[in-house]
Amino acid sequence: MSAPIPIDDPADPRLAPYTAMRERDLIGRQGRFIVEGAVTLRLLLSRAARFRAESILVAPERWPGLADAFADLPEPPPVYAAAKAVMSAVAGFPIHRGVLAVGIRGAEPEAAALVPPGPAPALVLGLAGLTNHDNVGGLFRNAAAFGADAVLLDAETCDPLYRKAIRVSAGAALITPFARLPRGADWLALAEHLGLVPLALSPGGGETLADLPPLPRALLLVGTEGPGLPGGLMARARTLRIPMAAGFDSLNVATAGAIALHHLARLPRRG
Repeated sequence: MSAPIPIDDPADPRLAPYTAMRERDLIGRQGRFIVEGAVTLRLLLSRAARFRAESILVAPERWPGLADAFADLPEPPPVYAAAKAVMSAVAGFPIHRGVLAVGIRGAEPEAAALVPPGPAPALVLGLAGLTNHDNVGGLFRNAAAFGADAVLLDAETCDPLYRKAIRVSAGAALITPFARLPRGADWLALAEHLGLVPLALSPGGGETLADLPPLPRALLLVGTEGPGLPGGLMARARTLRIPMAAGFDSLNVATAGAIALHHLARLPRRG
């Protein structure tokens, strides 16, 4: 691939998608999202990525260490090179890593299209009402680490393609299949439709991980810290808890999700 295109003017129209990143991440970017850092850029450019890069913006000194990531791309995106001062002026805050990219979201998939049809084994993570980008990013990272087939999000859960969520996920949000459910969707009805056993994770759950029998097809549901999963859902669901020391029943939701996903992933999933 040829050398990057140099840009020294923050007002250059080719850099418009990167403008005011902090504010525009919160209000939408017309079907685009921002990726930061070399690790996540490499995932965005990899064959495993679910999205494509529209353009890349790098500090000149970072290009030699990234050029190999473009070697096998049949149609590489344009790469612009700008000093970190220019990048910071465009973004609206200091850019230290010197690596940015704009990704294209594309069409949103349906949940049913992401879950392997029965009787094949399936492990799916459901996020209900999570509004903290760190927790969402952490849970995506855990889902990728333990081989979950997909992550499903309700309408209240925050965007996994927000740049901080992508960063915390170590790029897992770019390669892990996910779908957003319509507002008011019934998790348990969805689980029945997809042939999944729904497991509601809560400190007050009725079963412990150690007592859980092998489940070929499972939907692990986690809720926001504090309120947890909705009471109506808990009353109807099969509930699961992680045993903890007496007098303490609180884990960060991403940590709890990692423990439960690890346990479900290591159980034999074929009868």
